[in-house]
Order: sequence, then C-alpha cells, then structure tokens
Amino acid sequence: MVRVSRYDSGEPFFGHSAANRFDDPARRFGTCYLGFDVLTAVAETVLHDEVPVQGRFKVAQRDFEGRQIVRFPGGGILRLANFTGTALKALVGDGSISTMSPYDPPQQWAAALHAHPARVDGIYYVSRHLNDRKAVVVFDRARAQLGTACYEPMWQWRGLRRRRHTLHIDYAAP
Repeated sequence: MVRVSRYDSGEPFFGHSAANRFDDPARRFGTCYLGFDVLTAVAETVLHDEVPVQGRFKVAQRDFEGRQIVRFPGGGILRLANFTGTALKALVGDGSISTMSPYDPPQQWAAALHAHPARVDGIYYVSRHLNDRKAVVVFDRARAQLGTACYEPMWQWRGLRRRRHTLHIDYAAP
C-alpha cells in the first residue's frame, strides 16, 4: 500500500482531526489513508482539492518536491470491512459513501466499525478521485500490520512524469 506524505519520517501517520471521510468524529481513534498504487495516492492527496481547467490540473512544482512516496511492505494481514460492490449493498449502503459531503455518515460508519466486536482494522472503499480504483483507511490499532515505512522523494521517483501525464497534471506557472 502507498501513501503520499509531506514528511520523510513518522509514517504511518494516524490523524485525529475528524476532518476526513472515515475519521472518528469523537477523535477517539486515528486513521491513516492509503492507496494500492501511487496513482491513487496522488489523486487522493495532491489532487484532492484541485479543479481541472480545460481538462488539466495545474499544480505547483513545489507540491511534488515537498512530498514523499511512502510504501508499506506489510507486517501482517489487515482485516478490512468491504465498502464496495455487493458487500456494501448488503450493508444497505451505496457508492455515495465514497463521495458524499459532509462526512457525517461515513464517519459514523467508521466509528461503529471501530467499536464493533469484530475489531476490523479499517475500511476498503472506492477512491473518490479515481472511481475505478480502491483505497483503504486503517485504524490506528492496526499500526503494526502496516510494517516499516519505506520513503522515496516524490520528485526523484522515476514514474512521476508518467503519472502526471495519466492524471492530466501540468506544472502551474510560479
């Protein structure tokens, strides 16, 4: 699993802000958001609040220079609640769980899952920004299952140019 971070240490980071989709609204537990590939991680972070202009995203070069690609080789198996496909339908849910705003319902689901006796480690869901990809939110109690983080400066990553092209990202004028 992959995360895009502004920090070159301290990952996995488990936020307690109650500001993100599956955060705990009461701030009792932390959450860490990950993609299964760099493309998803970039779309979910760098492009999170961006709006395309004539089909292209204009992103400052410094936004890439100041970030790390963080990979987690895994120290164990994650038990995830499946918020996709027929599993989501069986929970009386639908795809809006990955796109709705405000985040009150998804946060309530996350809090209920965290408190459930099954003690799942997080949620597997459809990426809001790339709806043909999946993403994961991991609860802080599963920190050890992620393993030790491996960092690579995003700016030096050899796949960056191709991912920028795929995501229609141009550098904004300084």
